Amino acid sequence: MTGHRGRAWIELDRTALASNLTLLRSQLPKGCELMPAVKANAYGHGACLIARELNRLGVQAFCVACADEGAALREAGVTGMILILGYTHPDQFPVLERCRLTQTIVDESYALLLQEYGERHKKDPAGTVFSVHLGLDTGMHRLGVPWEHLDQILAIFRMNRLRIDGIFTHLCASDLKTPEADALTRAQIGAFYQTLNALYQAGIPKVRHHLLSSYGALRYPAYGADYARIGIALYGTLSTKEDLEHCPLPLTPVLSLKARVASVRPIHRGETAGYDLAYTADCDRLVATLSIGYADGLPRALSCGVGYVLLHGRRAPILGKICMDQTLADVTGIPQTRPGDQAVLIGISGREQITVCDLAARAGTISNEILSRLGERLQRVLI
Repeated sequence: MTGHRGRAWIELDRTALASNLTLLRSQLPKGCELMPAVKANAYGHGACLIARELNRLGVQAFCVACADEGAALREAGVTGMILILGYTHPDQFPVLERCRLTQTIVDESYALLLQEYGERHKKDPAGTVFSVHLGLDTGMHRLGVPWEHLDQILAIFRMNRLRIDGIFTHLCASDLKTPEADALTRAQIGAFYQTLNALYQAGIPKVRHHLLSSYGALRYPAYGADYARIGIALYGTLSTKEDLEHCPLPLTPVLSLKARVASVRPIHRGETAGYDLAYTADCDRLVATLSIGYADGLPRALSCGVGYVLLHGRRAPILGKICMDQTLADVTGIPQTRPGDQAVLIGISGREQITVCDLAARAGTISNEILSRLGERLQRVLI
């Protein structure tokens, strides 16, 4: 019963994080800073833990999804720029100021909201209110001002309550290796730089710009610009096993997921285990109950033998349906299993390994979703 004392927990390898950071920096042009994506609790890794460690490693720019995520980082003592990539409700505009957060302009009407708020609430008539980055829609059609609408973009740059510190776009197909995806990506890149040139010709001073996320940095590194918004790659994986196998960098997984064996018991041929009679023993079996379930982020799609866990360096198939807080595993072939043992759900045990890509493939999804849904009640520890 050695190691962490929790029922289920996440171990974070700080050496792997530092190695990935170094590799990704080397992939990009000189002068391009990493802006790690620590949204969704740093893809399940623990945003405050990861961001503080990255601060220690010299990172001074981050991006998150919402104001609450940014505020939590500030409360944890994280320094540097924190860019909110998504929408912030006007009721939370004071949070942007109080926590020194940089807000994305998601469209023209949103820029007007920020400008009007600044007119109403700022006491210093000569001051600016909000640090912002202007989002450009070059083909994702999600957020940002359409790049063709130069008049709108220029109008936003001239709003006196906005300090535009950056401009960016998001490449929607840089993860695909097809001629059609490459053509779209290059069209987006072209539209982005065409807009920048038009702004400079109109007399707008240059601001920092960025357009690459993880896949863009790996496949189009020459367009590193001033920042690269690195997410999944920083954590040592990519969305699928195939992508990871073709990755040009030897990334190292940062996260391992483990759980305690709560109980070990025999069941006899013909007996059922778990909910809904989903498993019936075909012979006498030994069953371990693990202290982790779908409320912790273990996909229910791994039920009934689709997934497995590692115990004592061997595979133990998942039996029956994964429960909210517990999971059953067949340890018939691992009779040394005892209560208190560590089961590995993502990570290494002996010579066996389960990667998050393996788990995602069995669950029918991508590693990004698996990681980002890992539960808040899981304890996280840097090792």
